[in-house]
Amino acid sequence: MPIKHIQTSDAPAAIGPYSQGVVCNGFLFTAGQIALDPSTGAMSTGDVAAQAEIVMRNLQGVIAAAGAGWGDVVKVTIYLHDMAHFSTVNEIYSRWLGEARPARSTVQVSGLPRGALVEIDAVVNVAK
Repeated sequence: MPIKHIQTSDAPAAIGPYSQGVVCNGFLFTAGQIALDPSTGAMSTGDVAAQAEIVMRNLQGVIAAAGAGWGDVVKVTIYLHDMAHFSTVNEIYSRWLGEARPARSTVQVSGLPRGALVEIDAVVNVAK
């Protein structure tokens, strides 16, 4: 099955040799989203709550560009610079996902691109 690359102005342009998302065999695999402004490419200087909002908006942009929504998400990975931010990010994540309940992993990492506090990627069912 051919690979389809997702490109949207509703999420930041790739800052390296990768795609915002790739669809293969009925699934969208998103690139990790950090708190970059899609129109300027500038990194948010806000706290983890402000960054998580931007990350979720960017992720939604990639998911929508593939013709899907939060209810189609099957797996999410959240990367946190500090696990002490778990409850804050979880609250924002929960609000964005509504009733959707994909599988999820959350891990603490020693660093993220551009000093981000949170990064999220997803696997999404786009076979409809």
